[in-house]
Amino acid sequence: MDDFLAARLQMAFSLGFHIVFACIGMVMPFFMSVAHFYWLRTKEAVYKDVTKAWSRGVAIFFATGAVSGTVLSFELGLLWPKFMEHAGPIFGMPFSLEGTAFFIEAIALGFYLYGWDKLNKWFHWVTGVIVGISGLLSGILVVAANSWMNSPSGFDFLDGNYINIDPIKAMFNDAWFSQALHMSIAAFVSTGFAVAGIHALMILRGSNIAFHRKAFKIAAVFAAVAACLQPLSGDISAKDVAVRQPAKLAAMEAHFHTERNAPLVIGGIPDTLNKKVDFAIKLPGLLSFMATGDFNKEVTGLDRIPKENQPPIAVTHYAFQIMVGMGMAMVAIAILYFLVLFKKKSWLETRWLLKLFVAATPLGFIALEAGWTVTEVGRQPWIIHGVLRTADAVTPMPGIAYSFYLFTVVYLSLAVIVSILLYRQIKYLRS
Repeated sequence: MDDFLAARLQMAFSLGFHIVFACIGMVMPFFMSVAHFYWLRTKEAVYKDVTKAWSRGVAIFFATGAVSGTVLSFELGLLWPKFMEHAGPIFGMPFSLEGTAFFIEAIALGFYLYGWDKLNKWFHWVTGVIVGISGLLSGILVVAANSWMNSPSGFDFLDGNYINIDPIKAMFNDAWFSQALHMSIAAFVSTGFAVAGIHALMILRGSNIAFHRKAFKIAAVFAAVAACLQPLSGDISAKDVAVRQPAKLAAMEAHFHTERNAPLVIGGIPDTLNKKVDFAIKLPGLLSFMATGDFNKEVTGLDRIPKENQPPIAVTHYAFQIMVGMGMAMVAIAILYFLVLFKKKSWLETRWLLKLFVAATPLGFIALEAGWTVTEVGRQPWIIHGVLRTADAVTPMPGIAYSFYLFTVVYLSLAVIVSILLYRQIKYLRS
């Protein structure tokens, strides 16, 4: 394995793990706070039990997210020194602010975990809300830094030098809103369906049913609302990418030829040699409409993108199709759940509905990983879009392959440890 490939794989592997921990850590405090609020209002002990159980999960994912995020910080300097040399002063502000948000989150979580029966009950609840808000802000700030890589701004690039740096403009670049919105909603969708699926499984097994029904409803409502909002944020993102990164959009859709009334491609196998997509369903004009708001507008194809600037077409296309497919499946489940919740309440007790949520447990995280793949792979060959190529930013240090193997072992070990802790937690809840 050459060092360039090893560096990219290590970064991909690290991000792939961290994004799961981070999203759960961002969202679970909100679930916890809602359950806590219900306990304060109703005094039903089951809500207090749900709150305490979820707070232990929040603590686990806060710790693992902190560890995996710290590793990523070191990896940026270790693997991509050229990138950090130039980019650090420009997009360092969101990382600095993220550190502040993390600091606030840690303090609030300490108050929350150890404040039971010691603090004013509403102040105690507020600390839990602060954990959620600061965690969400941390995620948005990190995404702001990543969005800068997709839409670099806040500087002038002249003769290989970065001058006239404006950190505020860099942070609030053209892509930050669409990416932050899409990512935040994705975190709620993926975590909501995962949590709802686990509690649905416990109900099916007949374990502590009253507890798991309360927990299931909170998670399912969050998941369903977020799933219905996600296509709207996806539309915003698609229109944004069409303007800023036409090569990425073309790769996402395997859109080989520039044309008006461009069709939306569903599925299919890209044939890069013959510039076509086999076995695909094509909906005429829909890509033009989604990208521009006009069925007859022209959409740039890969034929207008120099070959050396084209992203990996097959990987980007397949990842995009997986993301959209999983997303639409969750939208369908969400709509069904709302129909049951408001029109057919008797179906809430049915096993088939619970089994549907159990089957949907991994869908959100599959879509999450696929969407992140689209974002990162679709930007290639650039690490800073249109400014710095990934190949030019990699470390010259030899032996990166060994670092990749070491970090892979570390992350796999971390995943095993977290899985064991969560299993013990779920097993405890069955009693």
